Amino acid sequence: MDTPHVVPPVHARIVEGLERIATALKSDDWVRAQTVGLNPTQLAILRALDTRDGGMGVKELALLLGVSQPTTTDSILALERKTLVEKRGDPADGRAVRVVITGAGRDAVRSGDAAPGAVARATAALEDEDQEQLLVQLISVIRQLQEQGSIPIQRMCVSCRHFRPYAHTDAARPHHCNFVDAAFGQQDLRIDCRDHETADPSIRAATWMVFEKDRSPQPPGD
Repeated sequence: MDTPHVVPPVHARIVEGLERIATALKSDDWVRAQTVGLNPTQLAILRALDTRDGGMGVKELALLLGVSQPTTTDSILALERKTLVEKRGDPADGRAVRVVITGAGRDAVRSGDAAPGAVARATAALEDEDQEQLLVQLISVIRQLQEQGSIPIQRMCVSCRHFRPYAHTDAARPHHCNFVDAAFGQQDLRIDCRDHETADPSIRAATWMVFEKDRSPQPPGD
């Protein structure tokens, strides 16, 4: 195969790289799911419910996973038959139901995730500093996607009302979480935190401005 005469722009090559990683992630998901007799969508539902004690609605799950509601409904029915999830009435809406994971469902998640996949092994092989930088860059991409409405608001530190970026002078632990009242570092930033509470849009924007500004390298002499 000949090398193209015109090199694609950097952002296009980043997308190409993410596509290659996504292919490996899909392969990992199939291996994990088959380990516990499920398909990847069913295991993804269990993972989502595992960190949400109040359960989730069908539409909410479909949006989170990026699949259709009929596909989500079929997967939930299969999980119900395996007694891995159950449906309960929604306290906030008598006409709605919440899907809740069972003890057996939590066991299935643990069994499926017991062995790290190829992508986990590859990222773990990176130097600590490279892992931290990659984490922050991924958070930036996810934030762009959620703010433009391509994905739901994720349960990340940077979108949480409890997050105070660069509240401390300690370079190792500059951030503060008001929920647990503790300082933490870049390496501890969460992509999916069960204690997350979404901040108002204006607060999210202001928080991100501080996070972006203070993590950017300063020119010499500043």
